[in-house]
Amino acid sequence: MNRAVEETNRRMLRARDAMDRAYAQPLDVPALARIAHVSPAHFTRTFRATFGETPHRYLQRRRVERAMFLLRETDRSITDICYEVGFGSPGTFSRTFHDIVGRSPRTYRKEATATGVPTCFTMAWMRPSS
Repeated sequence: MNRAVEETNRRMLRARDAMDRAYAQPLDVPALARIAHVSPAHFTRTFRATFGETPHRYLQRRRVERAMFLLRETDRSITDICYEVGFGSPGTFSRTFHDIVGRSPRTYRKEATATGVPTCFTMAWMRPSS
């Protein structure tokens, strides 16, 4: 791998790490592109080429992963979880959750009773695909 590719990967990882840390905050492509020190259009193209999905879809999936954990491990309301993980409305949350997981948040919560299974196995099994 040449030096330019390594630097590009490093920049994309820096932006993805920022998304992982601040997934519940309102993040947009221009802000993430500034973190990676590239233009917004170049950031979107390069992020997709590097990670196989757009920055927006990655952020949605990251938020849904956190929501899945909260639905399994807490008894908080779905609306509270929706806002905590960074979605702006329960409708958008429910639709996005269903698109990624294949079930509604309510159905997921009812079906996600994996008692006696180590957390690492549960997380690997329940991780949504892109």
